[in-house]
Amino acid sequence: MARRKGLTIEDVARAAGVSITAVSLALNDKGTLSAETRARIKRVAAELDYQADALARGLRRSPMGTIGLVLRPLDAIGEYGLSGVDFFSRLLAAAAVAAMDRGIGMMLVPDLMRSPIPAFAYSLDGYVVADPEVGDPVIQRLEDRGIPYVSIGRNVARPDSPHWVSSDDDGSVKVVLDHFASGGARDIVLVVGTDFNGWNEDCEAAYRAWTAAAGREPRVLRATEGAGIQGGRAVAARLLQDGVPDAVLCATGRQAVGILEELRRAGVHVPGRTLLAASSDSEHARTSSPAISAIDMHPERLAEGAVDMLQTLIHNAPAAGRVRLPTTFIIRESSSRPG
Repeated sequence: MARRKGLTIEDVARAAGVSITAVSLALNDKGTLSAETRARIKRVAAELDYQADALARGLRRSPMGTIGLVLRPLDAIGEYGLSGVDFFSRLLAAAAVAAMDRGIGMMLVPDLMRSPIPAFAYSLDGYVVADPEVGDPVIQRLEDRGIPYVSIGRNVARPDSPHWVSSDDDGSVKVVLDHFASGGARDIVLVVGTDFNGWNEDCEAAYRAWTAAAGREPRVLRATEGAGIQGGRAVAARLLQDGVPDAVLCATGRQAVGILEELRRAGVHVPGRTLLAASSDSEHARTSSPAISAIDMHPERLAEGAVDMLQTLIHNAPAAGRVRLPTTFIIRESSSRPG
């Protein structure tokens, strides 16, 4: 698609149905416009982010030497300090260090779709976008302004995009499912989130492919990412009602902890009756009792790979695209049966 290099005063005038002069007078609080017209023009300009974008156009005449990081899963939850979750803090720290090692700065930017937007948001040289969703408006906004970006996680917002760095979610899921099967599990449930991003989609696709190849009936349950441990408890209630499975693979450690607590309350022993693991390692998974087996997606590697790819794009050089990085499955007590 064609990319606009930024909104202009003509765009605001067209959207408000007034002249360019009227826009200028309204935004500078000059002239004899009616209060109603002045307020309408300012409202349209704010909706289009014209003021911030105008600042960005002036600053983007030369490189800023700074990139932005947007964490879309946390934008959706509306909370940036999730207790017991260290994937994003590891990702953020690694991205900042990778940027500094390359002589550039990095800014953590909150949801670009939520006002007020930081004044320098559109002046940055490029963005790393963590886990964009299908139809993600942040991706659209960056493209509209011609700002280069790289996603961490397969870019389902733009299926044809070559510029993303992801963990090997497909391979990771297969490793865990094979581990469950080796422990005697046949009825295996997958618990995924509700965000329409590459991680959730790839994990579910890998699970369905594995169960089909093994001749087993898939059982997929969903819990919103923001529900955390409580979401896991709600899933466990469903499992107790529909039939306790031999094993459960959860997208997040918080979901796994909620399921563990609810099963234990119902007298279901983990791992004696049901094996349990998470697709993302966390403090929750490591410190629960029993400790929960989990996949370490190595966010440090993801961050460094994304920063390198983005720097290449910023300098208009050919960039290796669609990079999948290996993960590590950490086997703990929750999926280890004696003997």
